[in-house]
Formats: sequence, structure tokens, C-alpha cells
Amino acid sequence: MPSLPEPDAALLGAVREALPATAASIYLNTGTAGPLPLPAAAAMRELEDLEVRLGRADMPSWDEFVERMAEARATLAVPLHGRPSEVALTHSTTDGLNQALLAPDWKPGDEAVTTDQEHPGLLGPLLALRDRFDLRLTLVRAAGVEPAAIVDGVRRALGPRTRLVCLSHVLWTTGEVMPVAEIAALAQAVGAWVVVDGAQSVGAIDVDVPGLGVDFYAFAGQKWLLGPEGTGGLWASERACFEAHQGAAGYQGYEHLATDLQGERFGDARRFEATTFHRPSIVGLARSVGWLAMQVGLPWAVQRATALARSTAERLAAVPGLELLTPRERMATLVTFRLAGWPAEGVCEVLASRLQAVARTIPDRDAVRLSIGFFNDTAELDAVVGLIGEMAGATPAAFERRPPLVIVRPGPTA
Repeated sequence: MPSLPEPDAALLGAVREALPATAASIYLNTGTAGPLPLPAAAAMRELEDLEVRLGRADMPSWDEFVERMAEARATLAVPLHGRPSEVALTHSTTDGLNQALLAPDWKPGDEAVTTDQEHPGLLGPLLALRDRFDLRLTLVRAAGVEPAAIVDGVRRALGPRTRLVCLSHVLWTTGEVMPVAEIAALAQAVGAWVVVDGAQSVGAIDVDVPGLGVDFYAFAGQKWLLGPEGTGGLWASERACFEAHQGAAGYQGYEHLATDLQGERFGDARRFEATTFHRPSIVGLARSVGWLAMQVGLPWAVQRATALARSTAERLAAVPGLELLTPRERMATLVTFRLAGWPAEGVCEVLASRLQAVARTIPDRDAVRLSIGFFNDTAELDAVVGLIGEMAGATPAAFERRPPLVIVRPGPTA
């Protein structure tokens, strides 16, 4: 069993106290939206109160918010191992992907390469591109395939008309960590743009984005960074900042823009910020990431979440009739499985009714996905694995009238 980083009783207790949602349920769906920290919620309420009492239309308040946006970019650069100038604020991962996918100078007949395991947040924009520009989309098989075979599949898919290679860093379906750097090197060698969906990676695993050799890296604010919904970021390489076509443009992306049609774009990632933002949400996102980085400690959080996820995957793999879809040797913090005789929705319903555990399904695979966070304690995960073990030896009907379980936590060092 993978070893956990030594838990500091005071730290783990303070973490869970700052995340009240962890006391309301067994929180196993950060891959959709993580629990919001109290410091972030307080910062959002404070700004909302100021807006209600003093308004939002005066120039000093706008100048103040410009500074807050700069702080948010600087904070987001930390988990990326990047620089603030490389980060654009967005409204979501998909928002950033839509910008990035329009980087090439698309012509009818051009080609884009992706995998067969991508999230609709990437597939939707790709289909829109295909229909708009008459492109060819090539799917490389990634489900149940070794990394070397995935890389070889991309190599064989590349051609003289390939303009873009796009894929997830961590697959939302199985939680597998993809060989992004190797794929990026192949794509860059033929001059293709490389776009990465980092929705399930930033904040969950250690990500050195500049070291991957990609052009764009889009990520979410509300998932593993524990920020408010409607937030995200887009990392852009130097090439992207100066050569990419803008997918959207507006006041935010220009250093100077006048009615005489003269404009000067920002020379950094800010050129991809086309619209304004909900001010309290941007402040809340910066506070969430700052809390993670300075009070929790990102290295500790990443190490603990990864160890908990691997431990959970190993124990689930030993359950009779359970098919673990997550490759344990290449996993992040998502654990996906199927249980013989049980529909995925039924498993989630029992987890919710008996343990108040919040998980989700992967509908196309009829599978259950658990998102393991650094804030989960071992007693919670023991209870989840134990209940799934009980379900493996019974039918769904046998659980219809069983009462809720009570979790006994050994203490703050769990």
C-alpha cells in the first residue's frame, strides 16, 4: 500500500474545518467541483458587500479590480510552475479551450488529432471547428492502451495537414495520466499547435506546464483548485502569446483600443482575456489558490491526495467482481470502477444513502468515479471501500431498506 505523508494533526484538522462541506458528506466529487474554503467565501462576501453598499461603477473600484486580476494571475502561476505573464483568466476550462483551438490559421482540409477519451468540453469545440472550417478530426485510441502505444498512435496520425494536437493531461474517464510531453514533442516537430485540457490535473498532481512543451494549457478554477464556479485559467507559451490567432477579442485583451480602429494588443497571455469577469469570483479564486499554496502547502496536498487515491484503488481492485478501470501505475486522483451486477447509478445511490458519500458516474462506461482529495480522511475511505465490498456480495434490492451507516473517525490524525 502506498505510504501517506505524515499527517500533521493540527494541519489536517484546520484543513477540514476550513472546508465545511467535508463535514456534511464524504466529498468524493472534486473532479466536478471541489469544496469551497471559508477564506475564499469570506473574501467573496466582503467584496459583494462593498459592491452593494458603494456600487461598482467608479474608476477607483475598477482600478482596484485590475490589481486583483493581476494578483489572481500571479497566484494561478504557482501550481503551474509558470510566470504570471503566461496566465490568462478565463471562465472555465472550456472557455480557455475554445480560445486555444482557434490558434491555427485553419483552412478547409486541415487536420486535428485528439484521443477517444476526451471530455465534451474539448470535443464540443472540436466539432464546431470541424463544421466551421471543414476539418478532418482523427481519434487516437487511449482507453486501455499503454503510453507507448498512445504515443505511437499520435505519431501515425500526424500528417502534412495536421495543424493541432489536443488532449487531456488526466483523462476524466479513468484518471490516467497521459504522456503529454512525448506527444507534444512529436506535434511540435511537424509544426502543429499543442493544446492540453488540464481540468483534472492542476491542483491534483504536480504540473510543470512550461516543461511540457505545449502551446496552451487550459484548466478549471472550481475543481482541484477549490475556487468558485465560473472561473479558470489558460496558460500560453511565448509562441502562443505572439503568433496565435485570437479566438475572441475585446476591451480586456488590448493595452490600447480606440474608435479610430487603432489598437495595441497585450504582448502576454492577457490578450486572451476577451471579456470582463465576476469580481467576487476572481477574488475568491485567488484566495482559494493562495490558501492552498501558503496555508495548506501544495506539495503536501498533492502527495497526500495521490497516496490516498492509490491506496483506495488497490483496495478496490481486491473486491470480488469489481473491475478497476484506473491504471494504478499511471493514475492521478480519480478512481474509476465497475461493479458486477450493479448499474453505476445504483452504486452512487447506495453510497449517498448509507454514507452520505458524493460520487458520480461516467455514463458512457456505466462506471463510478471517485475523486480523492487531500482533505479526505482514512476513516471515510475505509467506510466507502467496506460498503462497496458489501455490495459486491449482494444485489441492489438487498440494499433498498438498509439504514445509514455511522462513520467512527479515530481522530484528526487519520
